[in-house]
Amino acid sequence: MRLTVSLLTGLLVLAPTAARAEEKKGDKKVAPALNFKMKDIDGKDVDLSKYQGKVVMIVNVASRCGYTPQYKQLQTLHEKYGKDGLVILGVPANEFKQQEPGSNEEIKEFCSTNYDVKFDMLGKVVVKGKGICPLYQYLTSKETNPKFAGDVGWNFTKFLISKNGEVIGRFEPKVKPDAPEVTKVIEEELKK
Repeated sequence: MRLTVSLLTGLLVLAPTAARAEEKKGDKKVAPALNFKMKDIDGKDVDLSKYQGKVVMIVNVASRCGYTPQYKQLQTLHEKYGKDGLVILGVPANEFKQQEPGSNEEIKEFCSTNYDVKFDMLGKVVVKGKGICPLYQYLTSKETNPKFAGDVGWNFTKFLISKNGEVIGRFEPKVKPDAPEVTKVIEEELKK
């Protein structure tokens, strides 16, 4: 009887510890900035949680903008840092003087033909105003992103997400993707 009681007591003590260990192993909490499901440029579902543990640059892009040549620098960043864990996410949007009027198919063709884009492209969404997509609502809201909040002002605004899913930087369109201030943040985060 004593042995049974001791054995049961031991199991009761160990059970919560084992459950917590299992929780930590199996419960990979998705960071809020990556807790969105979207469509890629081909119309396939994309769960952004797949980028958890990587450094992610989210950029609203357009094909007919003065900043469109930044596609070249984005592709260069992808080639230089992609193997180390950087993900570039191009997000086509048409809010700024209708500079991205094409369909997803046309956008994909433009990016491929003109800039040989190999980084991930999402489907066209709204990044400002009425109908704003949930990802950009999160990125621009003071409640969810107080440090880097504010409406997207133009095409090629860049948000950097850390490996643990926090927004760690925002760079306005005039700042090129490969500018020293951008690559410094990317390199520091990739080392973590």
